[in-house]
Amino acid sequence: MPFELDAAVRPNILKLQPYRCARDDYDSGILLDANENSFGPASAMHRDEGLVLERYPDPHQIDLKTRLAAFRGVPGPDHFFVGVGSDESIDLAIRIFCNPATDSILITPPTYGMYSVCANINDVGIVKVPLDVQDGRFQLQTQRIKDQLASNKSIKIVFLCSPGNPTGTLLHQSDIREILEFEEYNGVVLVDEAYVDFCEDGASVASWVTKYPNLIVIQTLSKSFGLAGIRVGIAIADPAIARLFNNTKAPYNISTLTSRVALNALAPEGIAKMRHNLAQIRVQRDVLLTGLRALPRMGALLGGNEANFVVARFVDEEGRADNGLAVRLYKRLAEVEGVVVRFRGNEIGCEGCLRISVGTEQENAVLLDRLRLILQ
Repeated sequence: MPFELDAAVRPNILKLQPYRCARDDYDSGILLDANENSFGPASAMHRDEGLVLERYPDPHQIDLKTRLAAFRGVPGPDHFFVGVGSDESIDLAIRIFCNPATDSILITPPTYGMYSVCANINDVGIVKVPLDVQDGRFQLQTQRIKDQLASNKSIKIVFLCSPGNPTGTLLHQSDIREILEFEEYNGVVLVDEAYVDFCEDGASVASWVTKYPNLIVIQTLSKSFGLAGIRVGIAIADPAIARLFNNTKAPYNISTLTSRVALNALAPEGIAKMRHNLAQIRVQRDVLLTGLRALPRMGALLGGNEANFVVARFVDEEGRADNGLAVRLYKRLAEVEGVVVRFRGNEIGCEGCLRISVGTEQENAVLLDRLRLILQ
Protein backbone atom coordinates (compact mmCIF):
# COMPACT_ATOMS: atom_id res chain seq x y z
CA MET A 1 0.00 0.00 0.00
CA PRO A 2 1.24 3.57 -0.60
CA PHE A 3 2.64 5.52 2.32
CA GLU A 4 -0.01 7.56 4.17
CA LEU A 5 1.57 10.39 6.12
CA ASP A 6 -1.57 11.29 8.07
CA ALA A 7 -1.79 7.74 9.41
CA ALA A 8 1.88 7.71 10.42
CA VAL A 9 1.99 11.01 12.33
CA ARG A 10 0.71 11.53 15.88
CA PRO A 11 -2.76 13.13 15.65
CA ASN A 12 -1.85 16.00 17.99
CA ILE A 13 1.10 16.91 15.74
CA LEU A 14 -1.13 16.98 12.67
CA LYS A 15 -3.43 19.41 14.50
CA LEU A 16 -0.58 21.49 15.89
CA GLN A 17 -0.72 25.22 15.26
CA PRO A 18 2.94 26.29 15.22
CA TYR A 19 4.07 29.17 17.37
CA ARG A 20 3.87 32.36 15.35
CA CYS A 21 6.75 34.65 16.22
CA ALA A 22 7.16 38.35 15.53
CA ARG A 23 9.42 37.83 12.51
CA ASP A 24 6.73 35.78 10.78
CA ASP A 25 4.83 39.04 10.28
CA TYR A 26 7.41 41.76 9.60
CA ASP A 27 11.21 41.87 9.57
CA SER A 28 12.06 45.46 8.63
CA GLY A 29 11.31 48.98 9.81
CA ILE A 30 11.32 50.26 13.38
CA LEU A 31 10.91 46.94 15.16
CA LEU A 32 9.03 47.38 18.43
CA ASP A 33 7.08 44.13 18.32
CA ALA A 34 9.30 41.43 19.89
CA ASN A 35 10.44 43.03 23.17
CA GLU A 36 14.04 43.09 21.96
CA ASN A 37 16.63 45.50 23.40
CA SER A 38 16.80 48.33 20.87
CA PHE A 39 19.90 49.78 22.57
CA GLY A 40 22.00 46.85 21.37
CA PRO A 41 23.96 43.95 22.86
CA ALA A 42 26.53 44.09 25.64
CA SER A 43 29.29 43.06 23.24
CA ALA A 44 31.94 45.07 21.43
CA MET A 45 32.62 42.60 18.61
CA HIS A 46 29.32 42.38 16.78
CA ARG A 47 29.43 45.65 14.80
CA ASP A 48 32.78 44.80 13.21
CA GLU A 49 31.28 41.52 12.03
CA GLY A 50 28.15 43.15 10.61
CA LEU A 51 25.97 41.19 13.02
CA VAL A 52 22.69 42.46 14.46
CA LEU A 53 22.61 40.47 17.66
CA GLU A 54 19.96 42.52 19.42
CA ARG A 55 17.36 41.12 17.00
CA TYR A 56 16.00 37.60 16.91
CA PRO A 57 17.39 35.45 14.07
CA ASP A 58 15.49 34.32 11.00
CA PRO A 59 13.17 31.60 12.33
CA HIS A 60 13.03 29.88 8.94
CA GLN A 61 16.68 30.11 7.77
CA ILE A 62 15.65 30.30 4.12
CA ASP A 63 19.07 31.49 2.91
CA LEU A 64 20.80 28.61 4.67
CA LYS A 65 18.30 26.05 3.39
CA THR A 66 18.68 27.39 -0.15
CA ARG A 67 22.45 26.88 -0.06
CA LEU A 68 22.00 23.41 1.42
CA ALA A 69 19.56 22.48 -1.35
CA ALA A 70 22.01 23.58 -4.03
CA PHE A 71 24.88 21.71 -2.37
CA ARG A 72 22.92 18.46 -1.89
CA GLY A 73 21.13 18.47 -5.25
CA VAL A 74 17.65 18.71 -3.71
CA PRO A 75 14.98 20.82 -5.50
CA GLY A 76 14.51 23.56 -2.92
CA PRO A 77 14.46 24.82 0.68
CA ASP A 78 10.98 23.40 1.36
CA HIS A 79 12.63 19.96 1.67
CA PHE A 80 14.76 21.09 4.65
CA PHE A 81 14.74 21.43 8.40
CA VAL A 82 17.78 22.94 10.15
CA GLY A 83 18.34 22.10 13.79
CA VAL A 84 20.80 22.00 16.67
CA GLY A 85 22.97 19.13 15.50
CA SER A 86 21.56 15.86 14.19
CA ASP A 87 20.26 15.12 17.68
CA GLU A 88 17.44 17.67 17.36
CA SER A 89 16.28 15.96 14.15
CA ILE A 90 16.37 12.56 15.87
CA ASP A 91 14.36 13.82 18.83
CA LEU A 92 11.84 15.66 16.66
CA ALA A 93 11.29 12.62 14.45
CA ILE A 94 10.41 10.54 17.50
CA ARG A 95 8.12 13.23 18.90
CA ILE A 96 6.34 13.64 15.55
CA PHE A 97 5.78 9.98 14.68
CA CYS A 98 5.78 8.04 17.97
CA ASN A 99 3.09 8.09 20.66
CA PRO A 100 4.68 7.77 24.12
CA ALA A 101 4.18 4.42 25.89
CA THR A 102 2.61 3.00 22.71
CA ASP A 103 4.90 3.19 19.69
CA SER A 104 8.42 1.98 18.95
CA ILE A 105 11.47 2.65 16.84
CA LEU A 106 13.66 0.02 15.17
CA ILE A 107 17.43 0.28 15.37
CA THR A 108 20.23 -1.90 13.97
CA PRO A 109 23.05 -2.21 16.52
CA PRO A 110 25.87 -1.51 16.68
CA THR A 111 24.70 2.02 15.93
CA TYR A 112 24.58 5.60 17.17
CA GLY A 113 23.49 5.71 20.79
CA MET A 114 21.27 8.80 20.62
CA TYR A 115 18.48 6.90 18.84
CA SER A 116 17.94 4.88 22.01
CA VAL A 117 18.49 7.83 24.34
CA CYS A 118 15.87 9.94 22.57
CA ALA A 119 13.44 7.01 22.48
CA ASN A 120 13.87 6.48 26.22
CA ILE A 121 13.40 10.17 26.98
CA ASN A 122 10.15 10.13 24.99
CA ASP A 123 8.93 6.84 26.54
CA VAL A 124 9.07 5.06 23.18
CA GLY A 125 9.91 1.39 22.74
CA ILE A 126 13.06 0.11 21.03
CA VAL A 127 13.13 -2.91 18.71
CA LYS A 128 16.62 -4.17 17.85
CA VAL A 129 17.58 -6.06 14.71
CA PRO A 130 21.40 -6.31 14.81
CA LEU A 131 23.51 -5.79 11.75
CA ASP A 132 25.15 -8.79 10.15
CA VAL A 133 28.48 -8.48 11.97
CA GLN A 134 30.13 -11.59 10.54
CA ASP A 135 33.74 -10.77 9.60
CA GLY A 136 33.07 -7.08 10.24
CA ARG A 137 30.49 -6.94 7.45
CA PHE A 138 28.12 -4.57 9.29
CA GLN A 139 25.24 -4.76 6.80
CA LEU A 140 21.48 -4.86 7.27
CA GLN A 141 19.64 -8.12 7.84
CA THR A 142 16.88 -6.92 5.57
CA GLN A 143 14.55 -9.88 5.83
CA ARG A 144 14.66 -9.83 9.63
CA ILE A 145 13.83 -6.12 9.59
CA LYS A 146 10.88 -6.71 7.27
CA ASP A 147 9.65 -9.56 9.46
CA GLN A 148 9.62 -7.19 12.45
CA LEU A 149 7.85 -4.45 10.48
CA ALA A 150 5.19 -6.90 9.29
CA SER A 151 4.49 -8.33 12.74
CA ASN A 152 4.97 -5.29 14.99
CA LYS A 153 2.76 -2.38 13.95
CA SER A 154 4.00 -0.24 16.84
CA ILE A 155 7.21 0.51 14.89
CA LYS A 156 6.96 4.00 13.39
CA ILE A 157 10.59 4.81 12.54
CA VAL A 158 13.43 2.67 11.20
CA PHE A 159 16.79 4.28 12.03
CA LEU A 160 19.60 3.40 9.62
CA CYS A 161 23.10 4.84 10.04
CA SER A 162 25.08 4.99 6.77
CA PRO A 163 28.04 5.08 7.09
CA GLY A 164 27.51 3.59 10.51
CA ASN A 165 28.80 4.79 13.84
CA PRO A 166 30.76 2.92 15.17
CA THR A 167 31.00 0.68 12.09
CA GLY A 168 32.32 3.14 9.50
CA THR A 169 30.45 1.12 6.89
CA LEU A 170 28.15 2.36 4.13
CA LEU A 171 24.90 0.40 3.93
CA HIS A 172 23.92 -1.14 0.61
CA GLN A 173 21.52 1.23 -1.13
CA SER A 174 19.54 -1.72 -2.46
CA ASP A 175 18.78 -2.74 1.15
CA ILE A 176 17.64 0.77 2.07
CA ARG A 177 15.40 0.84 -0.99
CA GLU A 178 13.92 -2.55 -0.09
CA ILE A 179 12.83 -1.27 3.32
CA LEU A 180 11.47 1.99 1.88
CA GLU A 181 9.35 0.01 -0.59
CA PHE A 182 8.10 -2.61 1.89
CA GLU A 183 4.33 -2.40 1.52
CA GLU A 184 3.46 -3.81 4.94
CA TYR A 185 5.08 -0.85 6.73
CA ASN A 186 3.47 2.58 7.00
CA GLY A 187 6.19 4.33 8.98
CA VAL A 188 9.23 6.35 8.00
CA VAL A 189 12.82 5.35 7.33
CA LEU A 190 15.40 7.75 8.73
CA VAL A 191 18.88 7.46 7.21
CA ASP A 192 21.61 9.13 9.26
CA GLU A 193 24.33 10.35 6.87
CA ALA A 194 26.55 12.24 9.30
CA TYR A 195 29.67 10.73 7.69
CA VAL A 196 28.52 10.43 4.08
CA ASP A 197 30.93 13.03 2.67
CA PHE A 198 33.88 10.81 3.54
CA CYS A 199 32.56 8.21 1.04
CA GLU A 200 32.85 8.19 -2.73
CA ASP A 201 30.42 10.26 -4.81
CA GLY A 202 26.93 8.80 -5.07
CA ALA A 203 26.87 7.43 -1.53
CA SER A 204 24.09 9.73 -0.28
CA VAL A 205 20.39 8.93 -0.66
CA ALA A 206 19.35 12.55 0.04
CA SER A 207 18.11 13.05 -3.52
CA TRP A 208 15.72 10.11 -3.04
CA VAL A 209 13.37 12.30 -0.97
CA THR A 210 11.73 13.43 -4.21
CA LYS A 211 10.73 9.80 -4.88
CA TYR A 212 10.08 8.38 -1.40
CA PRO A 213 7.66 10.38 0.79
CA ASN A 214 8.53 8.07 3.74
CA LEU A 215 12.27 8.91 3.69
CA ILE A 216 14.06 11.30 6.06
CA VAL A 217 17.80 11.88 5.61
CA ILE A 218 19.73 13.63 8.36
CA GLN A 219 23.16 15.19 7.93
CA THR A 220 25.42 17.57 9.82
CA LEU A 221 28.08 20.25 9.37
CA SER A 222 30.02 18.78 12.30
CA LYS A 223 32.04 16.18 10.40
CA SER A 224 33.14 16.93 6.83
CA PHE A 225 32.80 20.70 7.29
CA GLY A 226 34.67 20.59 10.62
CA LEU A 227 32.05 22.71 12.40
CA ALA A 228 31.11 20.62 15.43
CA GLY A 229 31.24 23.75 17.58
CA ILE A 230 28.30 25.50 15.87
CA ARG A 231 25.90 22.51 16.18
CA VAL A 232 24.12 22.54 12.81
CA GLY A 233 22.16 19.48 11.77
CA ILE A 234 19.96 19.03 8.74
CA ALA A 235 16.90 16.93 7.96
CA ILE A 236 15.95 16.43 4.32
CA ALA A 237 12.54 15.02 3.43
CA ASP A 238 9.41 15.41 1.39
CA PRO A 239 8.05 18.96 1.97
CA ALA A 240 5.10 17.58 3.95
CA ILE A 241 7.45 15.98 6.50
CA ALA A 242 9.85 18.95 6.49
CA ARG A 243 6.85 21.18 7.29
CA LEU A 244 6.03 19.04 10.34
CA PHE A 245 9.61 19.37 11.59
CA ASN A 246 9.54 23.13 11.12
CA ASN A 247 6.15 23.43 12.82
CA THR A 248 7.28 21.41 15.84
CA LYS A 249 10.69 22.98 16.49
CA ALA A 250 11.38 25.87 18.87
CA PRO A 251 10.88 29.26 17.14
CA TYR A 252 14.50 30.51 16.98
CA ASN A 253 16.55 27.32 17.20
CA ILE A 254 19.42 28.55 14.96
CA SER A 255 21.29 31.61 16.22
CA THR A 256 22.49 34.50 14.09
CA LEU A 257 26.12 33.57 14.83
CA THR A 258 25.56 29.93 13.88
CA SER A 259 23.75 30.88 10.68
CA ARG A 260 26.55 33.25 9.61
CA VAL A 261 29.23 30.59 10.04
CA ALA A 262 27.14 27.94 8.25
CA LEU A 263 26.42 30.25 5.30
CA ASN A 264 30.14 30.99 4.95
CA ALA A 265 30.93 27.27 4.99
CA LEU A 266 28.41 26.64 2.19
CA ALA A 267 29.79 29.41 0.01
CA PRO A 268 32.07 28.27 -2.87
CA GLU A 269 35.23 29.01 -0.88
CA GLY A 270 33.98 27.03 2.10
CA ILE A 271 32.97 24.04 0.02
CA ALA A 272 36.37 24.07 -1.71
CA LYS A 273 38.10 24.10 1.70
CA MET A 274 35.91 21.22 2.89
CA ARG A 275 36.81 19.14 -0.17
CA HIS A 276 40.50 19.91 0.27
CA ASN A 277 40.32 18.71 3.88
CA LEU A 278 38.40 15.58 2.83
CA ALA A 279 41.20 14.65 0.45
CA GLN A 280 43.75 15.00 3.24
CA ILE A 281 41.61 12.95 5.63
CA ARG A 282 41.37 10.12 3.07
CA VAL A 283 45.15 10.10 2.67
CA GLN A 284 45.69 10.04 6.42
CA ARG A 285 43.04 7.34 6.83
CA ASP A 286 45.11 5.09 4.56
CA VAL A 287 48.28 5.96 6.50
CA LEU A 288 46.54 5.11 9.76
CA LEU A 289 45.18 1.82 8.43
CA THR A 290 48.62 0.78 7.15
CA GLY A 291 50.27 1.64 10.46
CA LEU A 292 47.67 -0.18 12.53
CA ARG A 293 47.97 -3.35 10.44
CA ALA A 294 51.68 -3.53 11.29
CA LEU A 295 51.13 -3.52 15.05
CA PRO A 296 51.47 -6.63 17.21
CA ARG A 297 48.23 -7.96 18.71
CA MET A 298 46.26 -6.30 15.90
CA GLY A 299 43.50 -8.69 14.86
CA ALA A 300 41.50 -6.90 12.18
CA LEU A 301 40.35 -3.52 10.97
CA LEU A 302 36.60 -3.94 10.85
CA GLY A 303 34.02 -2.48 8.50
CA GLY A 304 34.31 -0.51 5.30
CA ASN A 305 36.51 2.30 6.65
CA GLU A 306 34.28 4.80 4.85
CA ALA A 307 34.14 7.51 7.53
CA ASN A 308 36.72 9.69 9.28
CA PHE A 309 37.54 6.96 11.78
CA VAL A 310 38.62 3.33 11.85
CA VAL A 311 37.62 0.41 14.07
CA ALA A 312 40.62 -1.61 15.23
CA ARG A 313 40.27 -4.99 16.95
CA PHE A 314 43.01 -6.08 19.35
CA VAL A 315 43.45 -9.77 20.14
CA ASP A 316 45.07 -12.06 22.69
CA GLU A 317 47.95 -14.40 21.90
CA GLU A 318 45.50 -16.97 20.49
CA GLY A 319 44.00 -14.42 18.10
CA ARG A 320 40.72 -13.94 20.01
CA ALA A 321 39.15 -10.51 20.50
CA ASP A 322 40.53 -9.15 23.76
CA ASN A 323 38.38 -6.57 25.54
CA GLY A 324 40.79 -6.49 28.47
CA LEU A 325 43.67 -5.45 26.21
CA ALA A 326 41.51 -2.88 24.43
CA VAL A 327 40.50 -1.29 27.75
CA ARG A 328 44.10 -1.19 28.94
CA LEU A 329 45.19 0.48 25.70
CA TYR A 330 42.33 2.97 25.91
CA LYS A 331 43.20 3.98 29.48
CA ARG A 332 46.98 4.03 28.98
CA LEU A 333 46.68 6.16 25.85
CA ALA A 334 44.42 8.71 27.55
CA GLU A 335 45.91 8.81 31.04
CA VAL A 336 49.62 8.43 30.31
CA GLU A 337 50.29 9.11 26.64
CA GLY A 338 47.90 12.03 26.10
CA VAL A 339 46.06 10.40 23.18
CA VAL A 340 42.30 9.89 23.49
CA VAL A 341 40.40 7.27 21.49
CA ARG A 342 37.08 5.48 22.18
CA PHE A 343 36.63 1.99 23.61
CA ARG A 344 33.86 0.20 21.72
CA GLY A 345 34.35 -3.38 22.89
CA ASN A 346 30.92 -3.62 24.53
CA GLU A 347 29.09 -3.09 21.21
CA ILE A 348 27.81 -6.14 19.34
CA GLY A 349 30.39 -7.25 16.78
CA CYS A 350 33.00 -4.85 18.15
CA GLU A 351 34.59 -6.98 20.86
CA GLY A 352 38.20 -5.95 21.51
CA CYS A 353 37.76 -2.76 19.49
CA LEU A 354 38.92 0.81 19.71
CA ARG A 355 37.38 3.46 17.48
CA ILE A 356 40.08 5.86 16.34
CA SER A 357 39.39 9.15 14.58
CA VAL A 358 41.66 10.05 11.67
CA GLY A 359 43.92 12.85 12.86
CA THR A 360 46.51 15.02 11.20
CA GLU A 361 49.75 13.48 9.92
CA GLN A 362 51.49 14.43 13.19
CA GLU A 363 48.63 13.18 15.40
CA ASN A 364 48.48 9.83 13.61
CA ALA A 365 52.25 9.43 13.90
CA VAL A 366 52.11 10.05 17.66
CA LEU A 367 49.24 7.58 18.09
CA LEU A 368 51.00 4.83 16.16
CA ASP A 369 54.27 5.45 18.01
CA ARG A 370 52.54 5.23 21.40
CA LEU A 371 50.70 2.05 20.44
CA ARG A 372 53.94 0.38 19.28
CA LEU A 373 55.60 1.36 22.54
CA ILE A 374 52.79 -0.08 24.67
CA LEU A 375 52.27 -3.28 22.68
CA GLN A 376 55.97 -4.15 22.48
